[in-house]
Amino acid sequence: MKQAIKRAWLAAVLATAAPAAQAFAEQGLAVDVVHFWVSKSESAALDVYRKAWAASGNRWIDMPAENKVAVQRVVSDRIANGYAPAVMQWNANYGARELPEMGIVLDIDDVAKADHWQDVIPATVLDRISDKGKVYFAPTNIHAENWLWTSTAALAEAAVKTPQSWDDIFDAADKIKATGRLPIALGGTRWEVSLIFNNIIYLKFGPEGYARLMSGDAALVQDPRMIEALDMLRRLSSYVEPIGQRKDKTWADAAAAVGQGKAGMQFMGDWAKGELVARGYSVDKDFDCSLVPGTSIAYFMVIDAFAFPLTNREGTAEAQQAFARMVLDRDNQVAFSRLKGSLPVRTDVDPSGLDRCGKLGLEMIKARKGEVSAQSQAMPSQMSEGWIGVIGDFFNDGTITAKDAQHRLHDLLMQDE
Repeated sequence: MKQAIKRAWLAAVLATAAPAAQAFAEQGLAVDVVHFWVSKSESAALDVYRKAWAASGNRWIDMPAENKVAVQRVVSDRIANGYAPAVMQWNANYGARELPEMGIVLDIDDVAKADHWQDVIPATVLDRISDKGKVYFAPTNIHAENWLWTSTAALAEAAVKTPQSWDDIFDAADKIKATGRLPIALGGTRWEVSLIFNNIIYLKFGPEGYARLMSGDAALVQDPRMIEALDMLRRLSSYVEPIGQRKDKTWADAAAAVGQGKAGMQFMGDWAKGELVARGYSVDKDFDCSLVPGTSIAYFMVIDAFAFPLTNREGTAEAQQAFARMVLDRDNQVAFSRLKGSLPVRTDVDPSGLDRCGKLGLEMIKARKGEVSAQSQAMPSQMSEGWIGVIGDFFNDGTITAKDAQHRLHDLLMQDE
């Protein structure tokens, strides 16, 4: 596969890009920002940057999109029509380096050097936002995907404690189900299922095996432990709503169900905490947080960032550099992550403003304890989407056997070799 689809997209964009006309009237520094942060908590977090930008007398043209794929589509269309957006939300993952390699994004290395990013950003993050020694992305925050969120009320009624093992998870699910509440909250998208499966993979294969699978090791997919992992995932599927009932629900809806006590548990990244807090729920009072059993020595890291497409608009490069500097401002970093449920990328922040969940994450980042890449960050984009599709379909369709799913995963990874 070798990122063929994405490379073709980038090549087409470059081939069709034309000189751009001035898109916006001068009013301070103007940026049009394409992003997919549209949930209640995500929008509130993004407001930190919107307000900081406006407070400096600058103009922000908001261009929200439904999801990551929609952002890619909007950006490619804009570039193809000759007026690339000034700023686009992007994950600093395996595939992100294709943007600087294809020569379509501005390097912000002068800003990074002048502001000494190398002294306040973890080495892992600095590596992800760089290519060939230059910095191209402005990181907003660090997320971890391997969190378990539990409802205080649901667990209390079922007379169970926060699960410390997978046996505890299944025991709690049974007892919560007996009370009439939903054991596990889940939205309708397949990537939510893949997050659960990543935790199971780490449990079954350990750190080395997890890393090999996330890097696309097709041979390891044939290991008997893959069947065990898929069987465990299938067992979990009996504790969620059928796909027909949740197909129009989002991860944010699932988080709300935990906060309300309608559901007992949710496997989700720490952005779920941002959504819970945005809806008025409090850690320890309404919900609890813990790393998923079997992954407590790990931190499945996701790095959110902004990238800056090259444009022909006068003054845009200056605006992009100013925007990057604003993103890394210490106060902005803390305020954004407090609302987003994430961690600041800067390690020189005051941890007193973080809740118990945030402090745990910050300790792991500072200690580089079990720092591993999330599946979406480690795999090439097209491979990742394929993996998510196979796992999601297996979970939602009981007629697909574990053997079938194993063969599909193997075939998928073989295409990239």
